[in-house]
Amino acid sequence: MRPDLSPAAAAAQTVTPRPATQSSGNPPTAGARPAAISSDFETFLRMLTVQMQNQDPLNPIESSDFAVQLATFSGVEQQVLTNELLSTLSGDMGSGPALSHYAAWVGMDARTGAPVDFDGAPLDLELPSHSSADTGWLVVRDAAGKVVQERQVAPGTGELVWDGTAPGSLALPPGSYSLSVRWMGDGAELAELPVETYQRVSEVRLAPEGQVEVVLRGGAAVPSDGVTAVRGPSAAG
Repeated sequence: MRPDLSPAAAAAQTVTPRPATQSSGNPPTAGARPAAISSDFETFLRMLTVQMQNQDPLNPIESSDFAVQLATFSGVEQQVLTNELLSTLSGDMGSGPALSHYAAWVGMDARTGAPVDFDGAPLDLELPSHSSADTGWLVVRDAAGKVVQERQVAPGTGELVWDGTAPGSLALPPGSYSLSVRWMGDGAELAELPVETYQRVSEVRLAPEGQVEVVLRGGAAVPSDGVTAVRGPSAAG
C-alpha cells in the first residue's frame, strides 16, 4: 500500500467491489434478499476494518464515528426488511377475499335463497315481487324436488311467517325444503322466483375457486355474494 494514500483511498484499493449479478428473469426466492443483506453487511465490515487499519496514527478516527457508521448501516438494513415485510402483507391481503371480514357472520342469521333447514319453528320469509302478477302461490319442495305444499299469497305480501303448514294440508315434518313463489297473471304463469329466508351461519370458508362460502346450519353452502342481509341471531335459532 502506498503511504501517501488517504484511508478512504486505501480502503477503495483493498476491497474489490462485488460484480453485479445478472438477472435470470425469475423472481427472487424468500431467502434471496436476507442473503444479499448479509453479504452487504460483510462487505461493510471489511471496508470498516480496512479503514481502521489505514487511519492516520497521528489523527485516528474517533471510535464514536465507527459506532455511528455501524448504527447507520444497521438502521438501513432494518428499514429494508420492514418495507419488504409490509409489501408482502399488503400483497397477501389484496390477493384474495379476506375471511376475517366474514368471520363476524358466524352465529348470525343470513338471508339467502338457499334451501331451509326446517325444524318445526316458524321461519321469516321474504317473498319476491312481480309487477304484473295478480296472484301467487308459495311452493314448497322437499329434498328430492317434489312439491309437498302450496299456499296462495297475494302480490305485495313481502314478508311472511311460515310455520310449515298450509290450508288443507298437514304440517311438514322437519327436514330440508326449497321455497319459491309462482306468480300468475291473467291465468298464466309469469315466473317462479326463489324465496329468501334467514338461517343461522355455522361456518365461513374459502372455496377451492377462491370465493368465500357461507355455510348455513343445515349444511347448505352459498357464495358470500348470495347473502342479501345479515342480522343478529333470533331467539328461535
